[in-house]
Amino acid sequence: MGEIIPFLSREYFLLLSLLAFSRAMDFLSTWIATPNLMLEGNPLAKKLGWKWGITVNTGVCLLFALWALPAIVICTTSLLVATRNFQSAWLMHSLGEERYREWFIDRLQHTSLPLYLFCLIAQTVLTAGIGATLMAFSRHDLIPLGIGLGIITYAIAVAFYTLLALWRLRRVFI
Repeated sequence: MGEIIPFLSREYFLLLSLLAFSRAMDFLSTWIATPNLMLEGNPLAKKLGWKWGITVNTGVCLLFALWALPAIVICTTSLLVATRNFQSAWLMHSLGEERYREWFIDRLQHTSLPLYLFCLIAQTVLTAGIGATLMAFSRHDLIPLGIGLGIITYAIAVAFYTLLALWRLRRVFI
């Protein structure tokens, strides 16, 4: 399950390619949505900025291509994050970062907090349920196990960063 991949092997380059592609899609979707990182939910990514973010992620890809399970988890999570970003990137891009943020805050002010939290929890539980089901039926096969764990990781990340953003905007609900 914790299969180590020989450095510079065919499998290493395959995992490295998959990691590079999935991380690049996450970066591309973020760049389209928030080129100035004003809307970036991950404070570490925001602090690193584009230059250091790319540098750190290159190192992550080179390192985790040596270890199959985390590589699959990272690829799955990154691609799901990218799809989520692409879903709204066009709107963020067309409105602009500041205007989108203002629009989003306005929508939050007209929504009940319990409804918002219920929807977030439902989204997280349903998404994580797909990942857990995939893991349960994986019979410890590395690929479905890693994809299932990646789906769960994505669900947790969505919940965590959404709640973090909500905490920062807590004055909206007061």
